[in-house]
Amino acid sequence: MVNWLWAAMILSGFAMGLVRGAGTSLTQSFFSQAAAGFQTGLQVLIYIMLWFGLSRIAERAGVLELLARCIQPLVRPLFPTVPKGHPAFSAMALNLAANFLGLANAATPFGLKTMQELSRLNPRPGEASQAMITFLALNSAAIGLVPSTAIALRAAAGAANPGDIVVPSIVATAIPLGVVLAVDWVIRQVDPRRPSLPPPRGGRLWRAG
Repeated sequence: MVNWLWAAMILSGFAMGLVRGAGTSLTQSFFSQAAAGFQTGLQVLIYIMLWFGLSRIAERAGVLELLARCIQPLVRPLFPTVPKGHPAFSAMALNLAANFLGLANAATPFGLKTMQELSRLNPRPGEASQAMITFLALNSAAIGLVPSTAIALRAAAGAANPGDIVVPSIVATAIPLGVVLAVDWVIRQVDPRRPSLPPPRGGRLWRAG
C-alpha cells in the first residue's frame, strides 16, 4: 500500500510539472537531487562506519560488559516472575547496553537470546509470558546514548554542531520508556487475562548451563 502511495505522489508530481510547462526544470531538479541524495548517503555511511568502529573498540575493551553489569540490577525488579540469577538477565542486560551505545546490530542477537531464555520459563508455549511482553516493551523503547544515524544526517547536512541533539535524544527516549513501563505495570495489575508466569515452587524451571 505504501509503495502505491509513493508511486502516486511521484507520478502526480511529474504530471503537475508537465501541465505547468516546467518539464525542463523538473528533469534538471530530478537529476541534481538524485546526485545530492547519493552524496549525502555516502557521508552518512562514513559517519556511521566511524561510530560503529569506535563502538566495536569499546565493546572489545569490555565497556559493554561493564555497562551490562550496571544495568542488570536495575532491570531485575521489572521481572518478578524470572528467578534470580537466570541467564535471561545477562542477555537482557547486554541487549539494553548495546542499544544504549547505539550498537543495534550487536543488540539483536542478545535480544533473541533473551527471548529464548524467557521462553524456556514459559509453561504455555505459543503464548507470550508476562516477562516476554515486558522485555519486548523495554527493548522497543530502549534509551539510546548516541543517535548515530541522526548525528550523521545532521553532519551531512552541514549542521554546525551535529552532536547537540544527544541530550534531547536521551530525554525523548527516556519519556516513552517511562510511559511504556508504567502502562506495562498497570496492565499487569488490572488485567487478569494478561499472560503471567508464577514464581516456581518446589523446584526450578531452569537449569544453569
